Amino acid sequence: MSLLLSPSQKTYLLGLARRSVEAVSSGDRAAVPETKDPLLLEKRGAFVTLKRGGELRGCIGYPLPYKPLAETVAEMAAAAATQDTRFAPVEPSEVPSLEIEISVLTVPHPIADPKEVVVGRDGLIVSKGPRRGLLLPQVPLEYGWDRETFLRHGCLKAGLPPDEWKKGARLEVFEAEIFSENEGEG
Repeated sequence: MSLLLSPSQKTYLLGLARRSVEAVSSGDRAAVPETKDPLLLEKRGAFVTLKRGGELRGCIGYPLPYKPLAETVAEMAAAAATQDTRFAPVEPSEVPSLEIEISVLTVPHPIADPKEVVVGRDGLIVSKGPRRGLLLPQVPLEYGWDRETFLRHGCLKAGLPPDEWKKGARLEVFEAEIFSENEGEG
């Protein structure tokens, strides 16, 4: 893991994400990043996760480094609040009760052997044909999964049979720097 954001950079990104959620839930555009910080201007993949009362309320991100990190966080916070098809869009009244978590990703790379997956360190992308599923590194820890359960759920997320990881599905891993409002520093 090469990024390692400072506490002030994390605070900035969390505030930016919250401003984006507040704006889009009220029908406005996502917050526009205003930073000259070179690390926050680096192109990075990132996911923004919204939770309410400890339960998932939205999660969307870019696995690959398409845009500068600050821009990615602002856009993905807005998308998590309004475009996660598993949930209705976030209402303005919900925003104060939301916890925001940000995962800044390393570039995914393929692995040859499922035994290379390290639960608690690696995020997982499973793909076969047009199907693709991604699970962040914190997911198996939250559910107490072992490696095989993690791989099975990666397949299910991709819309594949749960044992497809044994039958030629492509496996990629990545790491993430994860931090949230409740933790302060990650």
